[in-house]
Amino acid sequence: MPLSPKEIVETIRMVEFENLDIRTITLGISLRACTAPSAAQCATKVYDKICRTAERLVPVAQQIQEEYGIPIINKRVSVTPVAFLADSFTEAPDEVGLALDRAAKNIGIDFIGGYSALVAKGATLGDERLITSIPRVLSATDRVCSSVDLASTKAGINMDMVAQMGRIIKETAELTKERDGIGCAKLVVFANMPGDNPFMAGAVHGLEETENVINVGVSGPGVVLEAVRGLGPAPFGKLSEVIKRAAYKITRAGEFIGRRAAEELGVEFGILDLSLAPTPLVGDSVAEILEAMGLSRTGCAGTTAALALLNDAVKKGGAMASAYVGGLSGAFIPVSEDAGMIRAVECGSLTLNKLEAMTAVCSVGLDMIAIPGDTPAEVISGIIADEIAIGVMNNKTTAVRLIPAPGKKSGEWVEFGGLLGKAPVMEINTESPAAFIARGGRIPAPLQGLRN
Repeated sequence: MPLSPKEIVETIRMVEFENLDIRTITLGISLRACTAPSAAQCATKVYDKICRTAERLVPVAQQIQEEYGIPIINKRVSVTPVAFLADSFTEAPDEVGLALDRAAKNIGIDFIGGYSALVAKGATLGDERLITSIPRVLSATDRVCSSVDLASTKAGINMDMVAQMGRIIKETAELTKERDGIGCAKLVVFANMPGDNPFMAGAVHGLEETENVINVGVSGPGVVLEAVRGLGPAPFGKLSEVIKRAAYKITRAGEFIGRRAAEELGVEFGILDLSLAPTPLVGDSVAEILEAMGLSRTGCAGTTAALALLNDAVKKGGAMASAYVGGLSGAFIPVSEDAGMIRAVECGSLTLNKLEAMTAVCSVGLDMIAIPGDTPAEVISGIIADEIAIGVMNNKTTAVRLIPAPGKKSGEWVEFGGLLGKAPVMEINTESPAAFIARGGRIPAPLQGLRN
């Protein structure tokens, strides 16, 4: 359904004064036809298919941006989890990862996601080969993103992979130490990972998806912030309604742009991910929304309740605006990408423990958090296990994107630039969970996983 004249005027205002943008148009591409007996042959097929399928993605996005005046910040591609391709040959899939990077640069996109494995219940040889190659590939590429799904409510938690990912994250940080461990900013581990998420670093083209599909992620913290500020000290019911209306408007604009892109590219429209995705810009912060609700600083008592209200209202408003809401959809709380979160960490109001509590009610998890570079791998695995357990027990997506900053201690800074932003290195509890992590095996699925 096209936008009405009133909606067009409102959208123009949101773009000009409230930082509304389309955070990403992500083209999902199936690589199932690219299996081959060697990594080199597979890499050639992958490169050719991506370049052929996505060659018009950037020009189409630019055309739509100029036509409607709504900024489209990122143009991205997601692909079938590469571990599935790696099952067809015996060597490491590094060449496929390098081919992804070359293809991304050739077509001019920002990031390409899908150097990924799904190992919630166990790992194949292809999964193992891909996971051990992640540090090498992320250190040798600029635009490749990687993700590992290692738990689900139906399968439980693969603790062998939790232990391994602690070591993989440490190795990735070390191989990219000259840039504050930026490789880890392109690596995320999941519970209940969706196959239609347009946001990086966790975007993949799920096995349940069609051949090609457009998924869209919007960014509207500034729109919601202005709505909350304009309301004043009203009761919570009215606060929820105001946020729902703002989310409705954001979603309508995002789906319109997504459907236009799908039409121009001749592919299906998939989903609209209505997550409030912040940026380091002032006025484009989820933390500032929480503070506009009445918190003196994000992280203080009441923060989790405020985030729960925000997340619920965003979902309700978005669901009214689109029949195809998907991906993650809610409120992101990445520390380095949110100016308000950074301030809260700086002043000591927002701690890792509080962030973990907040993730029980928001859309993702511990995201873009810098920790001391000397943090042991077992402690990283313990943090992963805690966060993933929240997702498994609550039947929701949770994720961890930690950056152990090489050579840096708590209170120092890492800086990545662009949307990845900068962040203070956070203090963490370094008491060791090593004996717990070393038990191995799988934490069984919870009772709520028995839904049939």
